[in-house]
Amino acid sequence: MYEVGRICVKTAGREAGKYCVVVKKVDTSFVMVTGPREITGVKRRRCNVVHLEPILEKIKISSDASDSEVAKTLEKENIFEKLQIKKPDLEKIKKMRAEKEDKKEKQEKKKEKEKPKEDKKEKPKKKETKKK
Repeated sequence: MYEVGRICVKTAGREAGKYCVVVKKVDTSFVMVTGPREITGVKRRRCNVVHLEPILEKIKISSDASDSEVAKTLEKENIFEKLQIKKPDLEKIKKMRAEKEDKKEKQEKKKEKEKPKEDKKEKPKKKETKKK
């Protein structure tokens, strides 16, 4: 029932109500699903089959396919129109990723500037005590 390529709706958790695709069957109770995140908002993660509701739609993908492969197949098989999912704007996604990387670089530079410079003062020497 939960074979690779099956499109499902998540019924529990923060991603409830969102579409996902089964990418890999982990065992009898768990599968690996992805949205992909840019399209439906579902991250690639392990999911209990109890929290999934399979639908009739299925796509042809290889086991453990990447998010980009899944996205291409979804577009190729017209799943966006069938499920009434808003088609992602690829340029917008690229722009968001670039902004995220820029923000990360700025934070790293800021952390480097804020690091306190260690004083290289010599520690005071301990007084020697005479032993008898």
